[in-house]
Amino acid sequence: MAATASGCSTADTPPPGIEPAIRTLAMPADTNPSGDIFGGWIMAQMDIAGASIATERAKGRVATVAVAAMTFHKPIYVGDMVSCYAVIERVGRTSITVQVEAFARRARAGETVKVTEATFTYVALGEDRHPRPVD
Repeated sequence: MAATASGCSTADTPPPGIEPAIRTLAMPADTNPSGDIFGGWIMAQMDIAGASIATERAKGRVATVAVAAMTFHKPIYVGDMVSCYAVIERVGRTSITVQVEAFARRARAGETVKVTEATFTYVALGEDRHPRPVD
């Protein structure tokens, strides 16, 4: 299991040594007319995963300001257990950049495959809902 310096995987296996930021089951209501899981559904799950660790690092509220390099590697099927792994790549004055990778454990085959990856950028928000410095 190879990993980059940031901790995210470079292979078709989850990154070693870190727990998923979120884990959920792909359900029939999340499908497109072809029966595959909507790309927007997995993007939302990945955003939740990235925001959860960005919120911890910012010690408060964050908002998504950008999504870059979203890559869909393989489809997600109904019944797949989807795990999203999130690693902070960079902390700026008010922003936090998080690499998020999604893996699906196939319900029938039991194999785990990387399905999607993206880089999310969040900005820390103050009580006034304006950007604030990250401590």
